[in-house]
Amino acid sequence: MRIKEGEKIPNSKVFVLSKEGPEEVSLGDFIGEDKVILFGLPGAFTPTCSVKHLPSFVNSMDKVKKKGITKVICISINDPYVMDAWGKSYNALGKITMVGDSRGEFTKSIGAEIDLKFAKGLGIRSGRYTMLIDGGVLKKVVEEVGKCETTTAENFLDQI
Repeated sequence: MRIKEGEKIPNSKVFVLSKEGPEEVSLGDFIGEDKVILFGLPGAFTPTCSVKHLPSFVNSMDKVKKKGITKVICISINDPYVMDAWGKSYNALGKITMVGDSRGEFTKSIGAEIDLKFAKGLGIRSGRYTMLIDGGVLKKVVEEVGKCETTTAENFLDQI
């Protein structure tokens, strides 16, 4: 990952699904001055992301709030419709903002892109990570390859 702790989060264009349809937002502006957890993963509805990563945050919202986190954002290289449907299927809406990095702009800007087109038929995707962002600045980041342990809500929240 190219982005390092202490650096400002890129203001990349991403998409959220509003009542009016897909809405393009600048991620840095969306985060603003809030204390935020942002977690990235390879894909909506994929096994590990669906069984472990997303549910860990859905089920840890009380602990998230006790840590003073004002927003939790899940981002993946998927379109905003898929991210919204995935969030609904895991009861994440209203708790976690589901963000589609459809063009991979944010993922590439932080150096988190991975190529899964031959290994898993998924194409260019995001690696797995969890970040603490405060005032638009990256305070802590944990990355994982091939598993989901240190990036889960329970383990990450114990580290911050």
